[in-house]
Amino acid sequence: MRLFAAVLPPEDAVAELAARIAELRALPGADALRWTGRPGWHFTLAFYGEVEEDVIPDLSARLERAAHRTAPFPLALRGGGQFGKGRALWAGAEGDLPALRLLADRAEAAARKAGVAMGVHRRYKAHLTVARSRDDIDVRPCLEALKSFAGRTWTVDELTLVRSNLPKSGVPGEQPRYETVARWPLGAAG
Repeated sequence: MRLFAAVLPPEDAVAELAARIAELRALPGADALRWTGRPGWHFTLAFYGEVEEDVIPDLSARLERAAHRTAPFPLALRGGGQFGKGRALWAGAEGDLPALRLLADRAEAAARKAGVAMGVHRRYKAHLTVARSRDDIDVRPCLEALKSFAGRTWTVDELTLVRSNLPKSGVPGEQPRYETVARWPLGAAG
């Protein structure tokens, strides 16, 4: 299974962002971007790639412990940025970012201890991808519009293991499908 650990924003926070993204999609040059769908909006904590079925129980147990050791924390969608020159456009986060980074580090460590090959460790950068491009493009109008975006603050209270089902139809623009495999409450006794 192609898996990753994530924080999923609540529906009302997603709706706030969707309203701003609708404005961005009307900007000049926005049609050069491949916009991600709302079902795919999440904060990836650790991407695991293809994970063998027999590893999932150990990975799940380790993620559950990581969740239990992490207290709930406040987070909000705020601002945005880009990776590459318009290759990925994202909404940013504000709130207890050190707690989010700690949860990301714990999700990565859980995978390494379960035997999942994680590659080189990179410092976690909180972002929720809203659009992508294969080519370098000028996304300054989008960045300017995202700069003032400020969603409501919510409490992150669970860690989610998500399966990514890649498109198989070959239809241009088809989005991956995401399926929650497991979720664990943060800060639970255990």
